[in-house]
Amino acid sequence: MSSDHPIPARLNLTLSVLSVCGCLALLVWASHATPLWQRALAVGLFALLGNTVFALLHESVHRTLHPKIWLNEIVGMVLAAMFPTSLAFQRACHLGHHRRNRTDAELFDQYRPQDSRFLKSIQFYGIFTGFYWPIVPIGCALVALLPWLPRQMAKHKGGTPEQTGTVAMLAGVANVPRYRIPLEALFAILLHGALIMSGLVTWTAWLICYLAFGWIWGSLQYADHAFSIRNIREGAWNLKVSTPIRLIFLNYHLHLNHHRHPEVPWVHLPRLTQAADPFPSFWQIYWKMWRGLQPAQPIASILPDPGLERILEVQG
Repeated sequence: MSSDHPIPARLNLTLSVLSVCGCLALLVWASHATPLWQRALAVGLFALLGNTVFALLHESVHRTLHPKIWLNEIVGMVLAAMFPTSLAFQRACHLGHHRRNRTDAELFDQYRPQDSRFLKSIQFYGIFTGFYWPIVPIGCALVALLPWLPRQMAKHKGGTPEQTGTVAMLAGVANVPRYRIPLEALFAILLHGALIMSGLVTWTAWLICYLAFGWIWGSLQYADHAFSIRNIREGAWNLKVSTPIRLIFLNYHLHLNHHRHPEVPWVHLPRLTQAADPFPSFWQIYWKMWRGLQPAQPIASILPDPGLERILEVQG
């Protein structure tokens, strides 16, 4: 890590402990609070704080949570379990996202002549209305139980898996040591199972809290890319949001800066904004997504980026 952009190790560890403990406490509160308004408040706070947990998981994926690799991985596994998913699974999928961003393999806001517009519309609306969230733990569980699944899917060209980007998303999983995803998935299952079996958290409260989190999380997961230029590194937005939201999400809305510099920790992203960069508001892009798909635009650049690849190789 460059001395110009040091990892805020103590801050990240403190935020990790506070956000995970906070989410656990909110799950308990949502399960046992008697007044309905208190349950609603607990669900709303969980939905927001869960995004802090995810932003820290995102740092761990890029190995910018802590400079000590073993600590980065341990804390990252706990953060991933809260999602719930596996750190190794998330890293394989997310670093692949950096490699194929805005290419045909990951073009959810636009359709090509050969695409099923109906299928792509279902997928597109599903991403930012919360239906994308359960796909992650389900996909992680399937890969943990059926490690041969990604390789088998890659053999079938065309069809739904390829058009939806599923084949591309799972491609990097083949490079993960076979034991990691099953063990990390088991850890997540035991964690949530213990919460529910102990009576601390009820099934209904758990589901409502995570559905609320999934809706807010999903609303951002493509707003930071939708309708941006088709360029692997430049195809993202720095989105304008209020200061409290920006802090809760740990600058995740500065996504163009992140794609340009995936090796830079979240605290330094505001300094990387360029004067000529567009700066739309989150709501401007969000409401535009509700208008639906657009015809595919020409690709500005999908040439290999050696600099980006060197960064991702280190992070992988």
